[in-house]
Amino acid sequence: MMGIMKSTDVCMQYLKDINMLFVGGLLVALAVENCNLHKRIALRVLLIVGVRPALLLIGFMSVTAFLSMWISNTATTAMMLPIAHAVVRQLSDTEAQADARELSQAGLDNQTFELSEANSAEDGMSEAERRRQAREEKYTNLSKGLSLCVCYSASIGGTATLTGTTPNLILKGQLDEIFPKNKDLITFASWFAFAFPNMLMMLVFSWLWLQSMYLGLNLRKSFGCGSKDAGDREAYQVMKEEYRKLGNMRFAEIVVLTLFILLVVLWFTREPGFMPGWATLLFNQTETFVTDGTVAILIALLFFVIPSKMPTFPRGGSGEAGGKVKPPPCTAHLGGGASAHALEHHPAPGWRLRPGAGQRGNSLAPLQKIPPYGISVLLCLLVATFTECSSNVATTTLFLPILASMAVAIKLHPLYIMLPCTICASLAFMLPVATAPNAIAFSYGNLKVVDMAKAGFILNIIGIFTINLAINTWGAAMFDLSEFPTWANVTMKVP
Repeated sequence: MMGIMKSTDVCMQYLKDINMLFVGGLLVALAVENCNLHKRIALRVLLIVGVRPALLLIGFMSVTAFLSMWISNTATTAMMLPIAHAVVRQLSDTEAQADARELSQAGLDNQTFELSEANSAEDGMSEAERRRQAREEKYTNLSKGLSLCVCYSASIGGTATLTGTTPNLILKGQLDEIFPKNKDLITFASWFAFAFPNMLMMLVFSWLWLQSMYLGLNLRKSFGCGSKDAGDREAYQVMKEEYRKLGNMRFAEIVVLTLFILLVVLWFTREPGFMPGWATLLFNQTETFVTDGTVAILIALLFFVIPSKMPTFPRGGSGEAGGKVKPPPCTAHLGGGASAHALEHHPAPGWRLRPGAGQRGNSLAPLQKIPPYGISVLLCLLVATFTECSSNVATTTLFLPILASMAVAIKLHPLYIMLPCTICASLAFMLPVATAPNAIAFSYGNLKVVDMAKAGFILNIIGIFTINLAINTWGAAMFDLSEFPTWANVTMKVP
């Protein structure tokens, strides 16, 4: 309507293969959330782990990271935080009742009790008040630790899968657009093989840091098993009651779980890398007819075909999971390609980018004098700092074309810097406004900005360290990052 681009060109930017992968993965995630399968998985794992404070951090971080691999980070955080705070509240209430019983049963004729009361009176504080303050401090720290471990592990877990968070998909889209002959280097399987071990390392180091900050590193307490006191047992009953309310697995949950497992298996076996996948053997012998997006849309369509209740087949074709699907706000991200395409070929007067992406990349050519690992660390620090003040989607959309042109200019494998910087865009740990999971955790009122900044700064350093360790070890072997690839010899477009 404004004469900027043709309708056909605009629609092509919205209907790229990477956008179909995003839509398919989103529909699968909505189906999992709709039937409460994610809550059942979370509670089941927490019941296995137990409710000892030290083990609670491990349990909540593991569950949150796993769920965040498949559904949105925001939805995972919003579901896990109420459960975490309910458990902490129950532990605190139970300990308060135990303290009250102990003090009431001590008896005034007990010399030890009288001596304790006398000493407390001299300090201007009763024994009950002293215990109350110690208890509040203990569970305030536990509450802070659980809030941070949930929001941080949601961001960390999203880096493990290609569909876990939007920047991962942006990387694949940019790589396929800028380097169309990259031989489908980034697939669901190859991304998982690289990013999942890195996610586990980040999760372990993050747990150690949060454990030391809020609970202390008592290994005997951390790895103790079972519930020994009344507080642990009653908190355990809280989670058990929540799990009982879910009832037995319904037909819809069984279908969603089956299709979800089928989706993951098809993604991993489509093009595993070390052997021909089913897509190559059956469909992609001459051209790439089947991609990860094809699989995601196929499974998503099955959610609209299979009914949510076994005895009946509701009219309209969609079952319970399909009937409640709403277009989420994050679908606006799919138009980023259209905006970039319009600005590239039809720059607006007065807002023309002074240097083009290729020129900006060439201006970084002096970095060639720095060792590759040094370049990677510096750029990761830059991206991790930038993403604290802007969304991870905007950060990756802005930086990836520049990094691609820089890699071509200095003859460095594009993935060597684009991949770690993409993951670093998800390391928004320091500020409540940095990402939605942080904002949700901060909204509960038990955290201060300084708490998040103190914990998040070290986690940023941990993340940059583990990502660069990964890219220089198994990442270099997987993607052959030691040599500049022939498919990267392209002429960068300059507006």
